[in-house]
Amino acid sequence: MWFRNLQIYRLRDCSITSAQLEKALAGHAFQGCGNSEMLSRGWSAPRGKGDALVHVYQGQMLIALCVEQKLLPASVVNQFAQDKAAAIEEQQGYRPGRKQLREIKEQITDELMPRAFARRRTSFAWIDPMGGWLVVDAANPAKADELLETLRKSDVDLTLALIKTRLSPTVAMTGWLAANEAPSSFTIDRDCELRAPGEEKATIRYVRHPLEAAEIRGHIAAGKQATRLAMTWNDKISFVLHENLQAKRLAFLDILKDEAEQQAETADEHFDADFAIMAGELSRFLPSLIEALGGEGEAA
Repeated sequence: MWFRNLQIYRLRDCSITSAQLEKALAGHAFQGCGNSEMLSRGWSAPRGKGDALVHVYQGQMLIALCVEQKLLPASVVNQFAQDKAAAIEEQQGYRPGRKQLREIKEQITDELMPRAFARRRTSFAWIDPMGGWLVVDAANPAKADELLETLRKSDVDLTLALIKTRLSPTVAMTGWLAANEAPSSFTIDRDCELRAPGEEKATIRYVRHPLEAAEIRGHIAAGKQATRLAMTWNDKISFVLHENLQAKRLAFLDILKDEAEQQAETADEHFDADFAIMAGELSRFLPSLIEALGGEGEAA
């Protein structure tokens, strides 16, 4: 249940209730791909089949978008199409033309579609109406956009905006590395990426390397800027901050998971405890991160 990546949005004028959200999502509940469909998206129960589409605990909400995609490699379609085209050529005495080849491929695709393997994935989003956050657990913005687009199609009444900070993450991270000093409640870990401006964008990555080394300050003095930086907040959450304000490789440290274990016995209780502790810590972590970047506002 613990999120691994954070795509962060500011939730404005959130008056929707969990019951209203449940009703809206129910109109776009997940159904698997039909015989002729390559892709299907819809809302699924965060806690598993048969449960509510909106999981609510202590005022916090969790939703899940399920995506199913059929896998039909072009190489497979091409091989079947070539075999069929060869058979037709043998029958009619000449090779099929472009139009006929295109029709053969379309026919082969339709025939193979019901036999194609289907792959499913689920993206989760945490909604904090009190704090004004919507956070998608997505490794890249495209997956977050996919979830938000499906929210819009579900007629969910939410006003969202990407968080902007007064200091850009790049400027802030470069300053922290140059001074070898993290903002309050944060520590700098041992991974970072430095990139030079300009067309070539020469890049240096440090992995499990002490970041107080003089060579790093030398790269910064030469004009390189930090685009990724591994950090830990409050000795509870480790993460890698990216230049676009994404937090990736999130890891909730053992003290939090131990606390969740102590609070629960059944599977449902474990789910609730994990979600409650995660949401509680994130609701404190996000304001600290925004404050470290100068607060909300137009990016400098």
